[in-house]
Amino acid sequence: MADYTVNTPRTHHAVSANGLEYKFYFAMIFALALLVGVLTWSWRLVTTGSVPALGPIGRAMSDARAITPMLFRS
Repeated sequence: MADYTVNTPRTHHAVSANGLEYKFYFAMIFALALLVGVLTWSWRLVTTGSVPALGPIGRAMSDARAITPMLFRS
C-alpha cells in the first residue's frame, strides 16, 4: 500500500496548452542540434571513412524530441 502523505501524485501539465512556445523551443533546439550533427557527421566521415547509422537530421530530431519536453517538465 502506498503512503500518499509522503509521495502524493502530482498532476501533469498539458504541453499542448501553449503549443506555440513548445514549437519555438523545439525549432531552436533542432537547429542547434542539426548544426552540431552536421559537423560531427562530416568529421566522422572524414576521419574514419564510415557513415554513422543515423544521419544528422535523424539525430537532430531525436535530440530535439528528447530535450524539449525536459524544459517543460521543470
